[in-house]
Amino acid sequence: MQVEQSVLSVLSAAQATGNAVVLTGQLDRKLYEKTNKVLEAAGGKWNRKARAHVFDGDAADRLDQIILTGHVEVPKDEFNFFPTPPEVVSVLLDLADLQPGMTVLEPSAGQGAIAKACAEAGAHVDCIELMAANAQILRADERLCVREADFMSIPVIQGYDRVVMNPPFLKQADIKHVTHAHQFLKPSGLLVAVMSAGVTFRENRLTNDFRALVEQHGGGITPLPDASFKASGTMVNTVVVTIPA
Repeated sequence: MQVEQSVLSVLSAAQATGNAVVLTGQLDRKLYEKTNKVLEAAGGKWNRKARAHVFDGDAADRLDQIILTGHVEVPKDEFNFFPTPPEVVSVLLDLADLQPGMTVLEPSAGQGAIAKACAEAGAHVDCIELMAANAQILRADERLCVREADFMSIPVIQGYDRVVMNPPFLKQADIKHVTHAHQFLKPSGLLVAVMSAGVTFRENRLTNDFRALVEQHGGGITPLPDASFKASGTMVNTVVVTIPA
């Protein structure tokens, strides 16, 4: 089921606690009925006593899966690791304007779709990757310097010309990762990141603060074509964000 933008906006403002979702604000009857239909299709059952839609599992995860894809039919193990397709890598590198000899950071490097392309362009690339199996694959490429760690635990070290990244999306992890990564740039640097399209329409404090950060630094948000990550196994809606230092 395709979810209308008006319903996505309602869901992005909803409060999820445990397995319950509580809608906030005043909704007209038509919009409420559309939202209720989506929540029911996603497995949320209205509980009169709790005054909430109750799910069998974590409600925040289920909401994110709907908001990120714009669809209801999303498997629960979505958003773990999705390689960046070549077409998206090409967009990232065009925007990054890499020059030979530049230093590049690729947080959450996966199996190196972005990092290897940056190395091919003549950059010196540092990779951070949490999954041991992926880190082993990255180390097979001698052009890459690989650190196996959770990027969010890495202290800030300024000095990179570019940060080029495709972070995890679930529970708005992409905003947290990109905000942290932006601090690693040298004063003349540039960050280029794939992110969830939710950064364009969510209205919570985290998202609003992030959009303010992009605007403050003269950055931009460009939508990617629908189904850009279909070949990698997800229909998540995505954008490319650029943020100068």
